[in-house]
Amino acid sequence: MNAKAERIIQVHHVTRVEGHGNIEVKIKDGRVEECQWQVVEAPRFFEAMLRGRKWYEAAHLTSRICGICSIGHTICSLKATEAAMGIAVSEQTAQVRKLLLHAENLQSHLLHLGYLVLPDLLEKPSVIPLAQTHGEQVLLVIGLHRLANEMSDRLGGRTTHPQRPVVGGFARWPTTEEMETLSQKLESARTDVMALADFLGSLIEKFPRFARETEYIALTHPAEYALYEGHIGSTDDGQWPVEQYKGIVNEYLVPHSTAKFTRHKRAAYMVGALARLNLNYDKLSPGAKEIAGKLGLKPINSNPFMNNAAQLVEVVHCFEDSLRLLRDLHARGLKDERPAVSVKAGRGTGAVEVPRGILFHEYEYNKDGEIVWANCVIPTNQNHGNIQMDLEAFVDQIKERPTEQVELMAEMLVRAYDPCISCSTH
Repeated sequence: MNAKAERIIQVHHVTRVEGHGNIEVKIKDGRVEECQWQVVEAPRFFEAMLRGRKWYEAAHLTSRICGICSIGHTICSLKATEAAMGIAVSEQTAQVRKLLLHAENLQSHLLHLGYLVLPDLLEKPSVIPLAQTHGEQVLLVIGLHRLANEMSDRLGGRTTHPQRPVVGGFARWPTTEEMETLSQKLESARTDVMALADFLGSLIEKFPRFARETEYIALTHPAEYALYEGHIGSTDDGQWPVEQYKGIVNEYLVPHSTAKFTRHKRAAYMVGALARLNLNYDKLSPGAKEIAGKLGLKPINSNPFMNNAAQLVEVVHCFEDSLRLLRDLHARGLKDERPAVSVKAGRGTGAVEVPRGILFHEYEYNKDGEIVWANCVIPTNQNHGNIQMDLEAFVDQIKERPTEQVELMAEMLVRAYDPCISCSTH
């Protein structure tokens, strides 16, 4: 290859991700002169759409921000409204919400790993030809994904955009029979989960060997692998209450993106499964910790491609912790609690972990329970700056390779973050 030749790499748009994002690279005289991660989605003004809406409408509206993370947006929205109005939820409500978050994590991680990442690892252009060569494994993914969908149906009333969770609790609780059926199906699926984990784990060496130290941010909790509640934690040390999120995210604009970027102690930080594992490793379920050990995944791992391995570990954790929660709910008996809401003016922040990382909602209500101001900070918009910096470092590392290979590996890096691009343009 002629090192002096100018090479232009333009990926419009990266495939097998949600939304539209471009990669632009210029290599000249053996140097990377330009390298950009460009978000080109039209802005979506969902905060403006919330203004003037009632307290009971917010969660249903914000769940439409994302068809993949609709459960997480619903629960985060409910928590923000509850914080604004001083509403404390019961332990039963918290546990069923945790189950719903597990269902969504399973839906999203299985979809991403099975349909979007696996083709890269097995050198296929998509999951369609993969079904011809690895039909057994594809069927395994489909079966587990369907179970995650059923879990969302039984708990939330729908596969996406759940209707049952409401401010203060649930409009309708799952029945004892639904919970028992779900528990039995999850128990029966244990073998399939571990089989999938072993298969994907056997491909771990196919992830590029790349690492760049960065800051990882996620919820942390002293007693559990934090998905539903906790403080904001950082691998650069420090914990903060969720109300202080603005001092963590520090959003800013760049000319090549319609989505905001963020930064905290460094020029960028990462959120998502790898960030959660780096901060909460000790709280993983036994089976999840066993899989992490087999994958050689322990904190602090700085290879962004290993975010996919962390997603696999979380699949096992979500299965096992769901069974624990279902056993606990069954032992105590599910009560038909009815939330009582006393509407008042106030301002509140909610935070939960969704598949792609920590999500924040903040609302201000007037005395009539109408939203007068809102802010939603999406995980992917927190990752954009880190994708940019990883891309710069990674392309510089592989710049001597053939152009087609540089293009594919750059796309793989973006896919490793599992970005939800259109959701991030708030």
